[in-house]
Order: sequence, then C-alpha cells, then structure tokens
Amino acid sequence: MKVRSYIKGKWVNEGEEQDLISAVTGEPVAQMLEADLDYKGACEYARKKAGPKLRKMSIHERAFKIKFLAQYLLDRKEDYYELSTHTGATRQDSWIDIEGGIGSMFTLSSKSRIELSDLPYHVEGDHERLSREGTFVGQHICVPRHGVAVHINAFNFPVWGMLEKLAPCIISGMPAIIKPSPTGSYLAYKVFEDMLESNLLPDGAVQFIAADVPGDLLDHLTSQDSVSFTGSATTGQKLKSHPNIVANNVRFNLEADSLNCSILGADVTPDMEEFNLFVDEVADEITVKTGQKCTAIRRTIIPKERVNDVIDALKDRLDKTSIGDPAQKETKMGPLASSEQAERFKEQVSSLMETTESVYTNGNGQHEGAFTSPKVLLCHKPMEVDEVHKVEAFGPMTTVMPYESNEEAIKLANKADGSLVGSLFTADDDIAREITLGCAPYHGRFMVVNRDCADESTGHGSPMPHMVHGGPGHAGGGEELGGARAVIHNMQRVALQGSPTTLKNITKQYIKGADTEEAETHPFQQYFEDLEVGEARTTGTHTVTEEDIEQFADLSGDEFYAHTDPEAAERSLFGEIVAHGYFVLSRAAGLFVHPDEGPIILNYGLENLRFTNPVAPGDTIQAKLIVKRKTVRQKKAKDKFPFGIIYWDVEVTNQDDELVAEYTILTLIKRREVLDMDIFEEE
Repeated sequence: MKVRSYIKGKWVNEGEEQDLISAVTGEPVAQMLEADLDYKGACEYARKKAGPKLRKMSIHERAFKIKFLAQYLLDRKEDYYELSTHTGATRQDSWIDIEGGIGSMFTLSSKSRIELSDLPYHVEGDHERLSREGTFVGQHICVPRHGVAVHINAFNFPVWGMLEKLAPCIISGMPAIIKPSPTGSYLAYKVFEDMLESNLLPDGAVQFIAADVPGDLLDHLTSQDSVSFTGSATTGQKLKSHPNIVANNVRFNLEADSLNCSILGADVTPDMEEFNLFVDEVADEITVKTGQKCTAIRRTIIPKERVNDVIDALKDRLDKTSIGDPAQKETKMGPLASSEQAERFKEQVSSLMETTESVYTNGNGQHEGAFTSPKVLLCHKPMEVDEVHKVEAFGPMTTVMPYESNEEAIKLANKADGSLVGSLFTADDDIAREITLGCAPYHGRFMVVNRDCADESTGHGSPMPHMVHGGPGHAGGGEELGGARAVIHNMQRVALQGSPTTLKNITKQYIKGADTEEAETHPFQQYFEDLEVGEARTTGTHTVTEEDIEQFADLSGDEFYAHTDPEAAERSLFGEIVAHGYFVLSRAAGLFVHPDEGPIILNYGLENLRFTNPVAPGDTIQAKLIVKRKTVRQKKAKDKFPFGIIYWDVEVTNQDDELVAEYTILTLIKRREVLDMDIFEEE
C-alpha cells in the first residue's frame, strides 16, 4: 500500500518513500510518499471549490451526507479491522477506533437533524426583545465560515480521531484538510480512500496530507480557517503559537494528553460491588489500546487504608492479561503503536520511578520491539511530589496515590491542572456531590459510577459523541463533540438586530411581532412545499362559559379548586373561577384544526407552552396559527409517503387582544416531492 497525499482533486503519486512499520511484526505494512505539496493551493482549492457547494446545502442535507457516508464505511469495516491489527490493536481495541468513529458520525448526523435548523445556517434559540414596544429585536444565528479546517490527528485512534472531527466540520459547511500521524496512517488512508470512492462529498470537501510535518500549511491560513489538533501538549502549544495563527487569530482547538484520574470513594470497602467495579475499570484503562488513550487513568486515587487492597486486586486482575499478537483471540493486550513509542514509554516510566515505587509489572508475554507490559507504580506522598501530576507515561500504566480525606482527594485530582476526564466510584451520593463539584472546574468530563449504572456505563475512557470532549489547562483548553454543539464549534455565531419582520425575512424563521400573511387556503389543507414561513390562519372566536369549565373538569378529572369551587377561587390569585389552561389549549385546537382529510398527518408534539393570562367565564378567545419553521424528514422504506415537520407558532388572545396562551405545535405533513435522501434510504 502506498499512502499518498490527495490535494486539489488529485492523488500525489511521487515523493520520498518512508516505510510504515507494523507494531506487531516489525516489518513494513505500507510506504508513505512524502512530497513537496502546494499547501497554499490546497487551502484555496478547499475554500473556492468545496466551500460554496457545502454552504449551498442546508445543515440537514449536509448531515444526511454524513449519515450515508457512515453507512458506506460501516459496510467496509472488516477491511479496516484487518489493517488495524498492525497498529497493535486487538479486535476490541479496533472496535473503539473503527466502529466508535463511524458510530460518532451517525450520532452527530442524527443530533444535528433533530436539534439544528433545516437551513444553510442555524437559528439559535429565541429572539431577544431589545426595545419596549418590541419593534427592535435581536436573534443569534450560526453561519458557515468561509474557510478550511485543518485537522491534525494523533496516532492512537487513526479512524475515530479523523471521523469525529470531520463529521461536524462537514455538517457545519466547512471543507477539511486531514493530516494524520504517520504512525498508523495506512489505516486512516484506507478509510479516506473509501470516502472518496463513495462520491458522497463535493470535490475538495476532504483532502489528505501524507507527511510527517505539514510543511508551510499553517502559513496560509486566514481568520476564516481553523485548526484542530490532538496530540502532545508541547507540540500543540508550539503550533498554537505559530506566528500566522497568532497574527490572524486563527481558531485553534487543542486536545492534549492529560493525567486523568479515577477516585475510589472513602465509603467503598473490598466487599462492595463498587470496589470490584473500580478495580476492573482501572485495569481496563491500563490495558485497552495498550494504555495509549488520551483518556486513560494515569492516576489512581485511593483512600490510604485501601491501598494494599487495591494493589492486590489489580495484581490479580492484570495477571490475567495475555500479551501478544492482537490478531489472536486470546490476546488481551497488543504492542504499543511503534518501537519508538515503546522507547518513549520506557523513558517516561523511568522518570516517574525516581519518585515512585514499582508494585507490579506483568511478565506474561513478549517484551521486544513495540511490546511492553502493564505497570503499576505507587507514590507514597502524592501531595508533595509534583512529577506524578506532570509526567505522563503514554502506555499501559497507572500510579496509585493514597488520600486521607475528601478534600485531599479533590486536591490530588486537580493537581494535574486540567484533565480530559476524571471518575469516581462511590455508593454515597453525598461523597459524590462533594468530590464531583470540587473536581468539576479542572475536568472536561466527570463520571460517577455505582452499582446502579455500572452495567450500562460506557466507561471512564470513552468519550461519547453526545457529550463534550476536551478539558481545561494541561488538557489543552479545547472542546469537541457534544452532539449538535460539535457543529456549532465550527460555525460563526452572529448577533442580528433589526425589526421582527426584517429578521424573519433574513433568517427564514418566524419571529414574534413580525408581519404575517393570512393564508387563502387553510394551512392544514396545504402540502409541506406550499407553506411559507410567516403564513398565518386567524380563527373564529369562542366565548367561554361556566358549563365549558364544568364539563372539562368532569371529562379530565381535574377538579382543582380554582376551576370548581367559587368560594375558594375568590380567595385565590385570580379572585374568581377560571378555565383550565388545558381547556384553553384544547379549545384553541378546536378553533384552528381543519376537520377534513388533507396533507396533515398528525400532531407530533408541543413545545414552550405558557399560560400568560387567566380566562374566566364570559371571556372570548381567538387563536392565530403561524408557520414558524420547516424541517424535511427522510422517507424511510416503511413510510407510505414522504413528509416534513411544520413548527407552528400559536398565539391565543382574549377579547381585549391580550395574550392568554402561547406555544409551538409540531405537525407531520405530507411532501409532494421525493428527494435524493429518500431514495438513498429506500435503496
């Protein structure tokens, strides 16, 4: 296999060959062709060729591209598993990298289609009223940036590291240039080849750099571009301080390796489930991916009286770890990613040994080349020794640290000055609260485990695409993932100000106070494509009677005194009998719903309901139904017809034109057109 660069729509087939070595056999797996590349041209190609095409699509259309791409890659996963073995990964290790990465694409696509606008940009939150009469308002929107995103990825997760950055970047409307670490780059390259083969992304949306150092790439970035780096803090800080990055204020997201910790609660004894859960988690984080995870547990913080118990339990657990060829089913831990990494790990452990004691190393397996063994160190005075909170040995090891109080456990956890993740194992929720809140400012993620959640816990070391990944201080200060937030990270938030009508016309989403246009045909009798944002239906009126309220109380069983007891109601906030809020809601529906069969399918939900004024017998109510926004839904094979979601703004007023209720109703409504995304699903 030749690992080549792909820039400006073409493969680069010439360059200096560099062997890419199997961590298992020590023999070449592939050759990387490192060429002198036109980095300036690559950036311009992305901005001019792919950027406009991506920005023309809606967020949902881009998200569907990622969904379909994820399925395309998933169908080819066995090819990736075969290559992944050479990185030193077992089948389970590879599953985290390969299917974890592809799964992140599915999740980020789904979350984006659920939570973000079906527009080229995202209309974020409600509008802000900036004037007394409401004629001047504000609205935040998030728009695609007119640049290119440079992704510089680490060696430990060639697939996950690439896909978890790429998916939200493309969904945001931004093309990417991918630069993997040479170590394991053959695996990232194979996935990249398949992405191109899929023809799902516009030309120039993704480019690939096969190089150790990316030349003068950073010299050509502008304020519209961004860099996302995963790797060592030293390299990250060097890149972040690049003169052009500083001069142009180029967005730079840094995720650095960190000395993450796991804490055993003071309440936990060896006979409790939480004790075994803790030991298993620490042992797993030592051995999974041979400890080469930026989220691995480097510091194991234990009550002083439990140190020997935990070390003995870890010894027993780690003795069962078979080391060898990761292609063999019985192997639980393979080699490090390269002999260079093994040498570096050895040096880092030696440095830590100057202030710690070795209490365990596993001799069950080969230890030549990139192979090594799990190691457990013990630091007797972790509050006084800084090295154990600063030096990270990037491999299968942890340092045990005793503590004497919850306060000391918190101080130890925070001494690393910023971590990607911390975890706590306790059955006492008071301890959980104290330690969690004490550690939270220094951690990007904090996991609390007890017997109630352990069976379904995804683990200390597993960033989930739904939740943010990153951490303060030593961890880099960056933030990735987090569901739809991952997309927003790549966009530009803009605060719009103007009249409600003007902002409605700019954003293509109804804003309260904007002009509306009465529909000639009842909205429920129109197809999805026919309805326009701002189109409205003002209903007839209904005068509420005491009989209405009595009948609703009988039917619903809601006999709250304010609706049924005149004497008690007189002493209430309202001073008289009032109608149920849900009666107002139901009667408003009766005013605006069209009874005949039509394109409308069903009521899908209701959001942001507020009852703003009471409705008493004798009051007359009227409703106004307004098309607020629209979202296309993909037609699945089992669906009878294509449809979309209409978000309706509903305003219910009384005879004095006072607002008595407001809310958003979601309805499913038929589409006339079958779109490409529908056909893809059916195939």
